[in-house]
Order: sequence, then structure tokens, then C-alpha cells
Amino acid sequence: MGLSSTSPMPISATAGDAPARTPVAIIDIGSNSVRLVAYHRLTRAPTPLYNEKVLCGLGRNVITTGRLNEEAVRRALAALARFRVLCEVMKIDRVFVLATAAARDAENGPDFLAAAEAACGHPIELLSGRREAELSALGVISGFHAPDGVVGDLGGGSLELVDVRGATVGQGVTMPLGGLALQDLTGGSPKKAQKIVRDHLKKAAPQLETLRGRSFYAVGGTWRALARLHQAARLYPFHVMHGYCVEPSDELNFLEVVERVDTALLADVETISEARRPLLAYGAIVLEEIIRIGRPREVAISASGVREGLLYEQLDRETRAVDPLLAAASELNVLRARSPGHANDLIAWTDRFVSALDGPETADERRLRHAACLLSDIGWRAHPDYRGEHSIDVITQGAFVGIDHPGRAYLALAVYFRHEGVAAEKASPMLRGLAGPRLFERARLLGGLLRVAFPVSAGMAGTLPRIPIGVADGKVLLTIPAEWRALAGERILGRVRGLGRVIGLEGRVEVG
Repeated sequence: MGLSSTSPMPISATAGDAPARTPVAIIDIGSNSVRLVAYHRLTRAPTPLYNEKVLCGLGRNVITTGRLNEEAVRRALAALARFRVLCEVMKIDRVFVLATAAARDAENGPDFLAAAEAACGHPIELLSGRREAELSALGVISGFHAPDGVVGDLGGGSLELVDVRGATVGQGVTMPLGGLALQDLTGGSPKKAQKIVRDHLKKAAPQLETLRGRSFYAVGGTWRALARLHQAARLYPFHVMHGYCVEPSDELNFLEVVERVDTALLADVETISEARRPLLAYGAIVLEEIIRIGRPREVAISASGVREGLLYEQLDRETRAVDPLLAAASELNVLRARSPGHANDLIAWTDRFVSALDGPETADERRLRHAACLLSDIGWRAHPDYRGEHSIDVITQGAFVGIDHPGRAYLALAVYFRHEGVAAEKASPMLRGLAGPRLFERARLLGGLLRVAFPVSAGMAGTLPRIPIGVADGKVLLTIPAEWRALAGERILGRVRGLGRVIGLEGRVEVG
């Protein structure tokens, strides 16, 4: 399934293009829900302006009756009319409207689509199963750094599976294994659903046979709901869904529990909408069978799917290649830093220092360090006593993509250490555990560098290039130009020595 065969002409997303700087919205008419998501502009890391979902259940009983339910149609049309007004209020002219399995499979689907176009005021693209799989894969490409595995998008009416390697999308397959479809086919019996799921997934061997040792990217509301319950069962301290990764053996044990017990007994189930709770068992059955057949290295939850894939498809080739984490961090830097250009100085300044150390920095650690430099001054407007905690909140709760949970913990720790000092005992045990030993120490190293950089530069661009820091004769050496010799006081010397202690070296300040 090559991108060139189905992709429209891209819309340039460079800073000078008006379309790229105006809001854009997507209305997604799914088998279970109808959703509006408005984004601030078309970019590599789009930020939602507004997000609203209505659980209409369009796909309920379509398999057995062949028709969309009249009450579901009424609810969907009312939602679409509301979304039309909301887009007008937000002054959004560029609205994409997509429809998936329910409208595709029902005999009254064409009549519904005509009424839906009148209600929302925009043409609707009815996605084929193959097209839906492709957009889901593009969504994962847009939301993960160098993804490698199989994308599974579970909706109310269907399951799409497609292989993805980097920016390359493989051949996709679609099957009627959505939660509403299975509930309909089995008369509400999860036990009967197991055989149906096994029989259908045998046909997906070309996709699942490639999964062993790679990642399975789980897309869709039901799988996100299961992940939320899994976090509650583990007392997981972090509630961001995107990038949440689970060991397959751990996941299998949890899925078996979901299939056996009354969902009302599951921890934190009240956070899941009542309309979705009956579908949890079917989502668990499908995911369990995929894990047993494919034997992935991990299951990664993706909040990016068809909608994000459509936005990614609109970008030009150059913009698609931009790292989404660095793009989002750059935007926050521009919005919140005292002198945004200082972050770029920090990147180059820390590049030189880290390159002089023993032990290589991996490519992923380098991109994380660059992102942390971009985020290093986002807390300056907070009260001085709370800048570290405030930065942690912004980073851990931010709508970042292209990063997993350990990487997010590293970013939060590095900026926290910059404000609060690099003593290991200062760190949150939760963040330390999420980051792991190596990223924790990398965060302390960068935190120590940032603690030197800000007091000698006042956070202003153009100063750090004149104040190099490096390693010489087994010592950390900061060199201050003669005309700025007044900077070389006890405070700066203490910061340099603190950095040296992180890596086991003496710290010195020299005026030269």
C-alpha cells in the first residue's frame, strides 16, 4: 500500500503558507462514536484546540440487520449539526469529514451520508478498509519516533492491521472484528466471539507473522480504555495514554481477567463511559489473540490514528521528516522562554561538552537532550519556589508525541534538576523509576550543565558561545572571557563543581 497511490497533493506546512497557519478540523464518523477535533494549525506536532465526542453507536446491529439504527442516525446527525456550528464559532474553514465501517457496510449508508453532508456542511470521504488501515498507519508514523511493527486500529465495526517500518506503510487488511460487530454477531457472548476472532485472524497471517520481536501499536478507544484500566491495576503513577508500553505476558494476564470478571469490578472502571464498558471484553479477546499469534516485543498504546494520519498526509515531504517531539518542544520554547534563541545555544553548548565525555550518547538520547534544552526555560514565570515542580507538570502532562514514558520522565527530571539541584535524592521516585538508571543519570548530567549555563548567560541568546565548557586534563573546565571576569564568582564555581561531581571529575573556572 504505497503512499503515492492514494495520497492527495500535499499542502505545504511551512511558516510562510497561510493554510498552514490557520486552524483545521476533522470530523470522524465512526461505528461507535462521532468526534470533532479542531487543531490550532497544520504542523508536524498539531495541538488540539477543541475535542468533542458523542457515542452514537452507528455500527450497532448493522451486521445482523444490514441497516444503521434510526436512533443512532438521529444522534449522529444532531452531533454533526452541532459540530458545524462549533467550526463556524472557531472560524475554521478547512474541515475534513471521514466516515468508516458502519456507513460503508449498511444498506442505508448512502442515505445517511447524504443527510450527514447536509448536517455538517462539508463533503464526506467514505474510507475503504484499505484506506482506513493506511491512515491509521500514518497516524502511528506521525506519533512515534521511528516506529517498527504492526498497527492495529480497533473501531466499533472493524479491525485494521497494517505493517509499518519507519515512514513506510505496508499492505493493510480489514476484518469485521470491531466491538459492536462482535457483540452483534455473537448475541452479546464474548465466549462465542473467541472462535470468530481466531478464524478471522488466521487470514491476517501476512501481517501478524512479521510482528515477532517488534511492537504492536494499539489504536482505538476500546484499547485505550483497557490501557487505562491496566494502569489502575498496576497502580501506575502516570496517566498519559500515548506511548504507554506493556510487556505481552503482563498484558495477557490482565486481558484474561477482563474477559472473565464483571467489568464493574475492575479498578478505575468509572473513568470509562458506560456505553464503552460492554465492549471491553471484545477488545480484550482481539488483543489477546493478536499477542498469542504475533508474539510482539511490546504493546504500545497510540493516541494517534486515522485523524492524525490524515493531517500528516497533508504535509509536504520536508515537514513530514521533522521530529515531532522537537517540533512541539520548539513551539513551547517560543511561547514560554525568556529568550527562545538561548535554547539553540544550549543545544550546541551541550553538544560540545557531551561529545568530549567517555561513553557514547545514543541517537535517541541526543534528541531527548535537545528537547530538554528547548524546554529548559518554560518555568521561568512561575514562583521561584515552584519552578521545578511547575516544569515537571508541564512536561509530564503535555500533549507530546514521538516520545515514550521513560523519555518523558527524563525531560521532566532534567529541567527539574536545572531548578532544584542535581542531588539524586531530590528526584521524584516515580519519575526516577520511569526513567530507569541510565536516563536518570543522563538527566542529572544535563541538569548540571543547565545549572551552569543559566547563571552565566542570564538565559539570553548569544552569550554561551563565548563561554565554552569542556573536559580537559580530567577536569570540567568553564572558560569565561576576560571582559566578563566578574561572572567568575563562588556561585559559578559551585555550579561547575556540582556538575563535576555528577561525572566524578573536579570542576574549575578559568578566566582567559
